[in-house]
Amino acid sequence: MKKLITNVELLHTPNGEMHSIAIDGNKIVGIDVADFVADEVIDGKGKLATPGMVNTHGHVSMTILRSYADDLALMDWLNNHIWPVEGKMVAEDIYWGAMLGITEMLKGGTTCFADMYSEMDSVAKACDQLGIRANLCRGMIGFQGNAMDALAENVKLFEDWHGHDEGRIRVTLGPHAPYTCPDEFLKKVIATAKEKGIEIQMHLCETLDEINGSQKDYGMTPIERMDKLGMFEVGTIAAHAVHLTDHDREIMAKHNVRIAHNPQSNLKLASGIAEVAAAKKAGIVVGLGADGTSSNNNLDMLEEIRLAAMLHKATTLDPLVVPAAEAWQMGTLDGAKVLGFENVGLLEPGYEADIVLWDMHKPYWYPRHNKLSLLVYAASANDADTVFVAGKKVLEGGKLVTFDEEVIYKMINERTAALLAK
Repeated sequence: MKKLITNVELLHTPNGEMHSIAIDGNKIVGIDVADFVADEVIDGKGKLATPGMVNTHGHVSMTILRSYADDLALMDWLNNHIWPVEGKMVAEDIYWGAMLGITEMLKGGTTCFADMYSEMDSVAKACDQLGIRANLCRGMIGFQGNAMDALAENVKLFEDWHGHDEGRIRVTLGPHAPYTCPDEFLKKVIATAKEKGIEIQMHLCETLDEINGSQKDYGMTPIERMDKLGMFEVGTIAAHAVHLTDHDREIMAKHNVRIAHNPQSNLKLASGIAEVAAAKKAGIVVGLGADGTSSNNNLDMLEEIRLAAMLHKATTLDPLVVPAAEAWQMGTLDGAKVLGFENVGLLEPGYEADIVLWDMHKPYWYPRHNKLSLLVYAASANDADTVFVAGKKVLEGGKLVTFDEEVIYKMINERTAALLAK
């Protein structure tokens, strides 16, 4: 189906200059294409068109635990609060948690995300139903008795969902973290990845405790350990990567290990501030992630971009750095690269039609000296008015097109009450 979005402004064009975006199926044909005949015309008057944002790391079904346990150190938070409740979750809890989190992302202008959790077939079904783009993995804790079953589930997820809907859903393997996965289990994961041609996403170098524990137990950093095991040979997404040595960065750049940087979560859990500029200087691709909603406040990628821009400027002190532009690219094009999606993250011919129309008729969108600056530093995720993923309209007038939001809110309340009553 051919669509034409008319009368929209673009980030890097003069204020008030109107453009059109031609879409054929799931791809952008071009900007201001002459004589393009569309089956549907969408009037974008008063709107700013941008690529959708990309959330490179998370556990979307943890929306069901939002505000349940806050202001705790990571391991206290996990061991004494989160993991005990997660142990009671069933597939239906995870499905509705995913439905809520994906709804939040789409309504905030995020069109692509990564996820690591259990019962991931339920998450894949939610992605399919709501129309978002995703990179999914089954989280695996290697020292648990079900570790090999979890690996088998992850492989089944790959066989069932990888490449679904013209590549809208990708699947990776998800060993949780160095401190939850012993070498013998990781060797099995890596062997499976090599055999099946599957990439890996993993929490790496998130806290100083993790680094110190790795040095004590293995005599090397987590990055050095994973390199020695051969993990990086299959393609790896490193979630967090807060505490890296220069040698770590050399290894990551050599093997094209991509970083999912989660600034809000790292600050809320007191994990530290990642040296993003050093990673980028080393040649590492860095995207941004929201890391769930219990370790963070929400799934608002615009907030992540804003914070990343501020941290980037504050930690580099480089007058030549344009932090808004750097952060926006990390939250869109570079984020797509981190998750392995080609031709995602730009409004250009041949790219996927993952598009957000932002309503600029708000007080903080005036005056318009610089639209990129306004988007990054002033705008609200609630300004996302209309959203397309792979050319399909999934949000219109701020409301889901693909599902009844009220049903989601009702079901999440019911599932949460039942879960906490167990």
